[in-house]
Amino acid sequence: PPPEEKKVDEEKAEEETSILYTVGLLILSFTDLIYVVWLFFVTLAWNWNVWLIPVRCTFPYQTPENIHWWLLMDYFCDGIYIVDIFVMQPRLQFVRGGDIVMDVISLFPLDLLYFFTGVKSLLRFPRLLKYNAFFEFNDRLEAVMSKAYIYRVIRTSAYLLYSLHCNACIFYWGSDYEGLGSTKWVYNGKGNSYIRCYYFAVKTLITIGGLPDPTTVFEIVFQMLNYFVGVFAFSIMIGQMRDVFGAATAGEAYYRHCVDSTVKYMSSYKIPREVQNRVKIWYDYTWKSQGMLDEQELLIQLPDKMRLDIAADVNYSIVSKVALFQGCDRQMIFDMLKRLKSVVYLPGDFVCKKGEIGREMYIIKAGEVQVVGGPDGMTVFVTLRAGSVFGEISLLAGGGGNRRTANVKAHGFANLFILDKKDLAEILVHYPESQKLLRKKAKKMLTKDKKPTDEKDQAKDTGEVIPQRPETPKLFKAALEVGTGQTFAKLKEAYKGATLEVFISPVKPETHCTIFGCSRQKIGIEKQSWRFL
Repeated sequence: PPPEEKKVDEEKAEEETSILYTVGLLILSFTDLIYVVWLFFVTLAWNWNVWLIPVRCTFPYQTPENIHWWLLMDYFCDGIYIVDIFVMQPRLQFVRGGDIVMDVISLFPLDLLYFFTGVKSLLRFPRLLKYNAFFEFNDRLEAVMSKAYIYRVIRTSAYLLYSLHCNACIFYWGSDYEGLGSTKWVYNGKGNSYIRCYYFAVKTLITIGGLPDPTTVFEIVFQMLNYFVGVFAFSIMIGQMRDVFGAATAGEAYYRHCVDSTVKYMSSYKIPREVQNRVKIWYDYTWKSQGMLDEQELLIQLPDKMRLDIAADVNYSIVSKVALFQGCDRQMIFDMLKRLKSVVYLPGDFVCKKGEIGREMYIIKAGEVQVVGGPDGMTVFVTLRAGSVFGEISLLAGGGGNRRTANVKAHGFANLFILDKKDLAEILVHYPESQKLLRKKAKKMLTKDKKPTDEKDQAKDTGEVIPQRPETPKLFKAALEVGTGQTFAKLKEAYKGATLEVFISPVKPETHCTIFGCSRQKIGIEKQSWRFL
């Protein structure tokens, strides 16, 4: 049809269905407890009809003396049906999905035939068609239960009890058809009729045996059908029980499989026993503390919006307190929350070591870690507890500035959230303003941390170029002064004598034989005199 006609049809449909919207729309949340409670009452009304219509049709429990009580409960349950259809379920999905058709048929007024046939409970059979409310109640109740498998076990047991209930009703009807007490096989009419027939149904459907042999054709056919239906129904119930318990223990079975596979792998490669024990301890603690081995594997099945909601509830209060991320885009922090990974460290495990390249930031979810160092590496500088953050500067530092400056090890079992540097870089691509702010903060924090270290390094370098002269000991200084004074006095006298001898005293010719020796002495004195000039 043309767009204009299509638009008119849509508006008309909305006008027609708008009448069905009532206050019930306010409590139709999938996990709303109020709506689940209402469905519980609808399910009770449905179970009243499911369990008691067969009883009233077969057993003589509905009498003229108590008929008014039966009718009162019947119409009270019908009132719950009416309220559920026209008040609690008026929504488009309910109308267009066809659920309303079956619910309206369940209220078909066959009770009007009571005026012609009398009160016959079989005429209330349409009330059983409101089974959608029962299954919806099951789904919604399991959605709000933390251990839904418990309810599944109860529900499966109720299926078995109901099949026995119907068989007991059919057995009483067959006994009444044959005649009560007419043969050994039928009910003899003594005692509580329902209890006796229910006992027969249990022995028949569960194939316990020990029953009287049927004698008539009706009894033989009835008993054969009972055995076939019993084997089929009982096998279905056992299979459902197995599935329920299997689903309840699926996580634990996966955990056992992982542990066994890991132990087998370590044994095949002859891993040291100490390492194997630590691996087993890690598996055991992780399973007991989290109930799973990898949270990401579970959450990856959810849509991004739901993963974000869960991550925000769990981690936002911690990450928002980190000084490095304060002032950043709120949506950037939400995107970052989805990248956090949970890791468990055993007592004594090193989270990071001094000198390592830092590629992660750590947030303590549970437990404690210690910053250690010193000559022996055992001195505890500080203890960080749940909610503390460390390693955030390494996320943005480049070059050699992202090396760890201290050793950090787990003090007891510690559960940490880890944010990888690569993940943060992928997030910051979409938030340039936050990226600039983070780099500015990181640069400021790095400058503040490096300033004391740079001053020490500068002083050390200056000392190496111009070493400081040590002070002369006083005793050595005194001895040096005395020794120096006497030596210079002797040299001064020798210098004066040599000068007089060379320049004042003339050399005599007859003393030539001694001139060689004197000349050598004079020459030596001349040289000595030059040396001190």
